[in-house]
Amino acid sequence: MDTPLATVFLPLALAIIMFGLGLSLTVDDFRRVRRHPRAVIVAMLCQLLLLPVVCLGLVLSFDLSPVLAVGMMLLAASPGGTTANLFSHLFGGDVALNVTLTAVNAVLAIVTLPVITNLALHHFEPDIGESGMGLQFGKVLQVFALVLVPVAIGMAVRRRSEAFALRMDRPVRLLSVAVLLAVIVGALVSERDNIVDYLTDVGPVAVVFCVLSLTTGYFVPRLVRLDKPQSIACSMEIGVHNSAVAMTLAISVLGSVGLAVPAAVYGVLMYPVAALAGMLMTRGSRTSREPARAV
Repeated sequence: MDTPLATVFLPLALAIIMFGLGLSLTVDDFRRVRRHPRAVIVAMLCQLLLLPVVCLGLVLSFDLSPVLAVGMMLLAASPGGTTANLFSHLFGGDVALNVTLTAVNAVLAIVTLPVITNLALHHFEPDIGESGMGLQFGKVLQVFALVLVPVAIGMAVRRRSEAFALRMDRPVRLLSVAVLLAVIVGALVSERDNIVDYLTDVGPVAVVFCVLSLTTGYFVPRLVRLDKPQSIACSMEIGVHNSAVAMTLAISVLGSVGLAVPAAVYGVLMYPVAALAGMLMTRGSRTSREPARAV
């Protein structure tokens, strides 16, 4: 699909979002995985194994069309979004853990995302033309180069001038949200003839999936005795997906705006759902007023 949305705006949105992530990262965030692996392992098992299974159950239960079903699976396989860090901060989560999870998630998704998406394409067989052949690993690498290179640039900027990186953090976050919302609107407008049917079909699934993602991300870590700030961090990382990655792969690689609709709908709905979940997780406790324990 050779349109400005596919060739310019989506890659630009993704690059800005990931540059903003890089501004918040240091090399120590990756070293933290080796020093305190349990929280990272639990969160990644939920993200990479449990969520795709949960999502598959939902799309089968709601009997989604093949295009929307694959779009939901693509979303489920996408890494956590950088906004998870902000939600974690607002609701007393372990922000250091969030940053670490986002970084690790982005790297692991290079392998897991094409595997899950290709399995979904093979199972549901959506009518998306020649792109139905699947996600070729080389094309996925091109997209994730667009993910990792801006992250590396952002980290380099922070290492050179931490004060500048901290000043730029909020403006870049706001710009990221604005650009992503513009892209979401563009994707929905492109499918305006089908948008009512799409929203009716995928809206309830997206809400339920978001609730289950946040719930899984909170209660599974609690069951294995992670503390509350770490559990909140895991919940936000698992529930706040990187819609820009899913939309970029759907439109720019697979050439289908229809596949991007679930990610676009989820990208709007996840914010109020995550905010409500954050309030419920911190209700009746002092967690949101206490500093999070380091991972």
